[in-house]
Formats: sequence, C-alpha cells, structure tokens
Amino acid sequence: MPQIVKMNMEGKETEDITLDETIFNHDINEPLVHKVVTAQMATKRRGTASTKGRSEVRGGGRKPWRQKGTGRARHGSIRSPLWVGGGITFGPKPRSYDKKVSKREKNQALKSILSDKLKTESLIVLDELSFSEIKTKNALELMKNLKIEGKKVIIILPEKDKNIYLSCRNLPEVKTLVIQALNAYDLLDNDYILLSEETVSLIEEVLGKWRILEM
Repeated sequence: MPQIVKMNMEGKETEDITLDETIFNHDINEPLVHKVVTAQMATKRRGTASTKGRSEVRGGGRKPWRQKGTGRARHGSIRSPLWVGGGITFGPKPRSYDKKVSKREKNQALKSILSDKLKTESLIVLDELSFSEIKTKNALELMKNLKIEGKKVIIILPEKDKNIYLSCRNLPEVKTLVIQALNAYDLLDNDYILLSEETVSLIEEVLGKWRILEM
C-alpha cells in the first residue's frame, strides 16, 4: 500500500497515512495521458477562423479581358486565387476541434498522473489547509514552510475557499482548483500538487467509483 508523510502548515511532518493503491499506485499509462491532455487542449480551441473561397468573393462576374490577342495570360475571373483579393485555396473554415475521450479514460489518466506525482515526491498532503484571513503573506509563508517557494504549485481544494483563493491569486506560480474541476492538464502543469487530507479522501471517493470497470 502506498504511503505518504502528512505535514502541517508549519512544514513539520506529523504522521504517515496510507493511500488507496488503485489510485495512487496505478500503472502509469503515458500514451493515455497524452491522449487525454491533447483532447483537453483541443477543446479550448475556438475554431472560428474563416476565409472566403473563390465562390464567396465579391465581383468577377465577367471575364477581365478576352481570351486571345492581348498578349497577357488567360484569366476567367478576378475571383481566382491567383489574383490579389481573390479567393483563398483550401483556407480555414469554422470547425470543431473536439476529440472524443471517455470518462473511463479521463479517470485512468488522472490516476496515472497522481501515481507518478507520488512516485516522484511531487505530492504534498497537509493535515489541514485553511487561512484565517485574506493575505498573500499567508500563502507565501506556507510555500516557504513547505520549501516549495518559487515553484509551480497547484492547490486542490475540497470546495471553494475564498480566503485561500484570494490569498494565492497574486502569486503567478500558484494556482487553486476545486476538486470538481480536477483535470489532467492542470495536474501535469506544475512542480508540486498540494492537497489536504480531506481532499485526498474525496479524490479516493470520486476516482474509486471506477474500480469495478478496471477489473
């Protein structure tokens, strides 16, 4: 069973806790993680780029000059892609970049990332995470106590916490995320993942529902 040393907000070790091995000791599937992250990033693309083809450009209803006798090249319309202001050949059109990824694949990708973070000692679990008031100084002090000051950190919260969110908002290297918005890209895009023991329990509860599908 995977274990991790729980810490307090002063950065001192308190006790070892046992983690769910089906989530934090999952087989690391890099191709699947790549697929899920690529699909997530593709979904963010607006896909609104649009150009006009020769049939959509205004004008060009008549032949610009007669076919022969002028000494110039033959042309049938000023809407041709060969002309400045003409239509665009194979230009972009509005489209969807969405890629299909099943819920099972998303959950397995999350398990792979969490297992890898634990293995590389990039996962930090606190016995409790709360700020009594809104101060950036509180967030800076926490990072300093945990010896991750200046590192890219994502804090996963069990629910919205105004004090924590606003205290971390001015720190460009720190991002807060509620567990409902847990996703593969944000879990990867950091140096450390910071969560409370309560958050760990919720993650095990949510991702543990897929245990039967994997058997």
